Amino acid sequence: MQEYGLFIDGVWSTTGEKISVLNKATGEEIARISAAGAAEVTKAVDAAEQAFKTGKLEPYRRYEILLKASRLLRQNQTKMAEFLTQEVGKPIKEALAEVARAEQTLILSAEEAKRLTGEMVPLAGAPGCENRWAFTLRQPVGIVCAITPFNFPLNLACHKLGPAIAAGNTVVYKPATATPLSAVLLCEIFAEAGLPAGHLNLLTGAGGKLGQLLTAEERIGFYSFTGSPAVGKDLLRNAGFRRVALELGSNSANIVHNDTDIPAAAGLCAQYAFANAGQVCISCQRVYVQRRVYSEFCDQAVAYTRKLVMGDPLDPATDIGPMISGQEAARAETWVQAAVARGARLLTGGNRRGAWFEPTILTDVDATMSIVCQEAFAPVFSIIPYDTIEEAIAMVNDSVYGLQAGVFTGSLEIARLCALKLETGGVIINDGATFRTDNMPYGGIKESGIGREGPQYAVKEMTEEKLVVFKF
Repeated sequence: MQEYGLFIDGVWSTTGEKISVLNKATGEEIARISAAGAAEVTKAVDAAEQAFKTGKLEPYRRYEILLKASRLLRQNQTKMAEFLTQEVGKPIKEALAEVARAEQTLILSAEEAKRLTGEMVPLAGAPGCENRWAFTLRQPVGIVCAITPFNFPLNLACHKLGPAIAAGNTVVYKPATATPLSAVLLCEIFAEAGLPAGHLNLLTGAGGKLGQLLTAEERIGFYSFTGSPAVGKDLLRNAGFRRVALELGSNSANIVHNDTDIPAAAGLCAQYAFANAGQVCISCQRVYVQRRVYSEFCDQAVAYTRKLVMGDPLDPATDIGPMISGQEAARAETWVQAAVARGARLLTGGNRRGAWFEPTILTDVDATMSIVCQEAFAPVFSIIPYDTIEEAIAMVNDSVYGLQAGVFTGSLEIARLCALKLETGGVIINDGATFRTDNMPYGGIKESGIGREGPQYAVKEMTEEKLVVFKF
């Protein structure tokens, strides 16, 4: 049985308490990790603080390290993808796609390390300031705490670690308890790339315990968290005046108007709903379809879904693997059954076997059902008819979440109206709400979070802007 330790100040070490890591498809134990406690949190922050104060890296050196890390990640793509498939349960083709995206995220971060700049401030435009110059500098916040989720444990880690290092910060990194193996390999890659000791420190263990210890650590200057709204709100309360970036999920909606390619839209919505077994923050969960094409859309979505292959995640032919746990699959099943008991209709799916939940489509739902108004985080989506575009916009906005929305239409006026009126951090025209590339500003409003990811935008959040004024 392979055992993995903590990475603190450039050294791997173990603790007495171990946590099992399971293969999500088979349920077998594949590794054990060390559980950190208060002493290890203090050591990690000590190391990060010392590295920040005494071992600062020049921007070009950060660029070199991040670029080398991206290349090493590509060289280790097979091993990393296999780790992701085993610890997450995602199909190998999706795992390889995540590795490819993470490589790009590190490249983007490397480029941002060379672009850190302030701006001139036109003081001469103010009365009595004709003999003054002013400009701003961007300086690192210090220690960044990166807390990552299980669903995209590699790429979302790179979206936090890459910008933090590019900005000149040091990092304490806490991955999800269920998916630590990719984090171990990623830290090994950064060390091989030349990142000095203390600049990246890995703590593994129970999230609740470590989360409390990390937010109580006053020396941490910035928290970047992806996870549940409940935990995010606690972190925000505990952080006080320290900076935070929170990506807290959604129940993403899509609008399909009658003037679009219905088979293509139905296929994309189903594809986006079932990727990674629906465990995606911007997974397609609600689809509002103009009544004139409602039946056609339902038929096309079901036809696409029934072609999907559910099976061994290591098989390249597999489209859908297990969910992260049997407990989460049972929750999804309960939500679907509760909706059906209240009058919802199953078009396909709805069955569970352990952690495996069939790709499921519902109709005849209402906005108060958990499967509609809460974040399903499961391979389930609902199709809901509408008559006018104003009605569709109102239903999309009737949510505590606001991450991204998709709009399928051939009308420029409808696209413009949706772009202006939808209450989300992103509006994707003629593609699903699930679309994301790693160089775009990504984040939401309402209970979907605070701040934006994407290396260019995250670097700004992870730096302080300082004003410098010269009087001549």
